[in-house]
Amino acid sequence: MERAAIFPGTFDPFTIGHEAIVRRGLSLFDHIYIGVGVNKEKSVIEETAKRVETIRRYYRDEPRVSIESYYDLTIDFARRKNAKFILRGLRSVRDFEYERDMADMNRRLTGIETVILFTEPPLAAISSSVVRDLISHGMDVSDLLPH
Repeated sequence: MERAAIFPGTFDPFTIGHEAIVRRGLSLFDHIYIGVGVNKEKSVIEETAKRVETIRRYYRDEPRVSIESYYDLTIDFARRKNAKFILRGLRSVRDFEYERDMADMNRRLTGIETVILFTEPPLAAISSSVVRDLISHGMDVSDLLPH
């Protein structure tokens, strides 16, 4: 049986921090489904289809990574993909309680386990929010995005 995980997020934009989590996750899982979540509460700079296509282009030569959008609960997306794991990255102690609570609820509702990888220290300050803010101020963010 394939060990599949989903890596959910808004990915607006997909950063080198996200890429590092996927790269490291591939040593643990046979397949990673990157789920670009649609959250009507969040303000985004790129449309969902564009974000999906950008990430697909980046992983076009990696058959163990698939990318698609989803509109429902993350656990429902995981079930559709027959994934028994949710892959998450943890940048700081501020992220910890939120991630722990979500992991506990997801496991309680479905039995799906969350695997959390600590962000590599040089990437800890990189978040999509920071990158979006830099973009809005005309800054070059090319070194924060996968090539």
